[in-house]
Amino acid sequence: MRTGVRPADAAVAARYGRAGWWDGPSLLDRFESHVARSPEALALASGEVTLSRSELWSAAGEAAETIRGVAGPGRRVVVLLLPNETAWLVMFLAVLRAGQVPATPPVTTTANQLRHIFELTEPALAITVSTHRKNAPAETVRRAAAGAADVVVGLAEGRFLEFCGARGDSATGAPGSRVDVDEATAHLMFTSGTTGPPKVVSHSEDTLATLNLQFAERFSLGPHTPVFMPSPLGHSVGAIHGARLSMFLGAPLILQDQWHAEAALDLVSRHHAAFTAAATPFLFDLANAPWHGREPKLAPLKTFLCGGAQVPPALIRRCRTEFPNTFVTPLWGMTEGGLTTCVADSTDEQVETTVGVGLPGLELRTLADDLRLQVSGAGELVMRGPGVFNGYYGQPETYAGHLIGDGFFRTGDLARIDADGYVSIVGRVKDLIIRGGVNISPVETENAIAAHPDVAGVAVIGWPDERLGERLCAAVKTAVPLTLADILAFCEAQGLARRYWPERLEPVERFPRTAAGKIRKHELLSRLLDRATAAGGNGSGDAGPRPGEDR
Repeated sequence: MRTGVRPADAAVAARYGRAGWWDGPSLLDRFESHVARSPEALALASGEVTLSRSELWSAAGEAAETIRGVAGPGRRVVVLLLPNETAWLVMFLAVLRAGQVPATPPVTTTANQLRHIFELTEPALAITVSTHRKNAPAETVRRAAAGAADVVVGLAEGRFLEFCGARGDSATGAPGSRVDVDEATAHLMFTSGTTGPPKVVSHSEDTLATLNLQFAERFSLGPHTPVFMPSPLGHSVGAIHGARLSMFLGAPLILQDQWHAEAALDLVSRHHAAFTAAATPFLFDLANAPWHGREPKLAPLKTFLCGGAQVPPALIRRCRTEFPNTFVTPLWGMTEGGLTTCVADSTDEQVETTVGVGLPGLELRTLADDLRLQVSGAGELVMRGPGVFNGYYGQPETYAGHLIGDGFFRTGDLARIDADGYVSIVGRVKDLIIRGGVNISPVETENAIAAHPDVAGVAVIGWPDERLGERLCAAVKTAVPLTLADILAFCEAQGLARRYWPERLEPVERFPRTAAGKIRKHELLSRLLDRATAAGGNGSGDAGPRPGEDR
């Protein structure tokens, strides 16, 4: 099998090495040095379970021996389908100690998605749990393995690991012949699948260490700044800015598996957590959660990076009051890397209206209509830098199709870059609503509606229309019933231009989301169209003219 991943060009590696980003120790070596320095320091808190550095190291060492015996010689992929619990970090470290390559999809990955992942990665084994909440991840793994690959299935409970056989039914033997993973790949992660099956993202030790190092420098993080992680560790946010960052720093990792805002406030307070990265719904819930402590809400938390979905400016403004001790900044990034945030000297306007500036060494450009690279201006955002991934594993053609110019990666996000290097995301290439031949980004409409005090969530999508192709439809979750007239009056009061006003309102109780908090807009539209059809409505009919529009 061709992995589609190649080691970095020697000149590129030398350039990033001279800049201090590459050629450092591996994550495993870094964490081992932290263990040697302070073995009894806290490494992990998960529910009632706590592990010191030495306890985590020892538990992972025992599991690593088992993994080596099953994986056999060579450097193979090991899939970890685990929740935000003790087993995730123990087994992740065990895979590293066994000399294998971790692949970490979210625990909610479906059997079909997992089968696709198995076909691309040909893993030696998959480690999961029997049950998680109302789901049965072990059964999901067995179904996927039976249909796609001769995968040995392992069950992890806390610190312990046992194997229950290949294809989920045989307890025999090591896996068959597979292609070894080359040294360019240190960790495999997975895209959210909002535009198709998940892509397998290959990162090297160097690209991931770059992101950890640059975040540590930008936000003054170290061994004494505990990392709180409610985001799924099987998503890039949790894996990179949670598990890997805590091991890189030698800082305690404070895990929350089932999201509950009041419990999160307690965890942050109890463990003096100083840093987190999470999606917009987490931030929204924390702003709404009651707090009766003596200190301000989230007082120990110095930095909250909010990404995954657009962060409404009204929510940012509210958080300055709700969390006076916490710097809340939008985070833009991809599983493929990149990453922008605001910084300490960013203005309030920059924090509210942009996603900040790139990490050092990250080259950001936009594509003009003729595909020229622009340092500033509007267009599709492209990137190149020491923290950008090195290929789609098993999908070399897909990777090549995303490159332009001298190694710039096309992100699929529409953006503006101003003269100071601040980036504003204005939509996704595939999220544009084409109304009467005019491309309309939904972001301004979503930001305006999200500021309404009774709106708890909003997504603006293109509703099929016989005459204009699409019209703007606002899917809104509200605290009290609202009419389209209510929304339009609020948009007018906000000063939103008429071309961005919604022409249809669809109430929703919940949004289909990815693990990163992004709304699956195609799935949302499909559900709403089905609902309209079942109710006797015309799912593709004319919604009527926009207010003030001359038909």
